[in-house]
Amino acid sequence: MQKKRNLINKIGIFGGTFDPPHRGHFEIAKHSIKKLKLSFLVWAVTKKNPLKKLPMLSVKSRIYLSQKITRGNKKIKIRNFDNNIKSEKTINLLKYLKNKNPKSELFFIIGSDNLLTFHKWHGWQKIPSLCKIVVFPRQGYFNKSLTSKAYRKLKKDRMILIKSKITNISSSKIRKNYLR
Repeated sequence: MQKKRNLINKIGIFGGTFDPPHRGHFEIAKHSIKKLKLSFLVWAVTKKNPLKKLPMLSVKSRIYLSQKITRGNKKIKIRNFDNNIKSEKTINLLKYLKNKNPKSELFFIIGSDNLLTFHKWHGWQKIPSLCKIVVFPRQGYFNKSLTSKAYRKLKKDRMILIKSKITNISSSKIRKNYLR
């Protein structure tokens, strides 16, 4: 008699302010689902990033636009957890999701630009114990990220560097063009 394998959910967490969300975010989400064979991806819209200026758009608007851009993809779930975890810290979001999904494998998805400042994040050295960190290339940042403090200090077996075509679009560029 064959043993039944325990099937573990593989959950991607794609968190950020998404101010505004754009097709580059959507491409990363779709590529993550396919490449990592995710059961689903949580697109976690946060009120604000503690290391950045206040967002231009309201949380409600960013959630609506995220839902609009991902419409039709049943594996992407748009969520806001700020009220559940009473925090804007990534580590608290990951602890919350790990607690809610104890038998799941978590994959935290970031751009290579975030790896440059990752060592400034609250509890950054504990994040790999909760999930695998998935790093997507960003134009002008990928090579720099490989010399970052976080990349050098964190366990490489808990980090996945994704090779993909770089979409040269960013929320900050969109905001800059909008405000002209």
